[in-house]
Amino acid sequence: MLHIINKSPHSHHCLDECLRVCSASDAIILIEDGVYAALNASDAAARLLAKTAAIHVLQPDAAARGIANRIAAGIAAVDYAGFVQLCCEHTPIQSWY
Repeated sequence: MLHIINKSPHSHHCLDECLRVCSASDAIILIEDGVYAALNASDAAARLLAKTAAIHVLQPDAAARGIANRIAAGIAAVDYAGFVQLCCEHTPIQSWY
């Protein structure tokens, strides 16, 4: 399963809700304000990395927010083509709002 998170972990609970049901074989992609969960040395990034092996951040969204160089190790940056590829490789897809 691919989980898509687009809300900041500082203002919404969708990351927590996702992590409650996410399994180790699932993938997560952080988009829009969800990219803030990927910040190096953050509690959110630590919780993400402890939960599953496949964490991704949409690089253009991280760059637009000025945090592209502050992404935690172990979280892979992908471009739009990479996002589409993740969607093609994983079914079902769950968007968290």
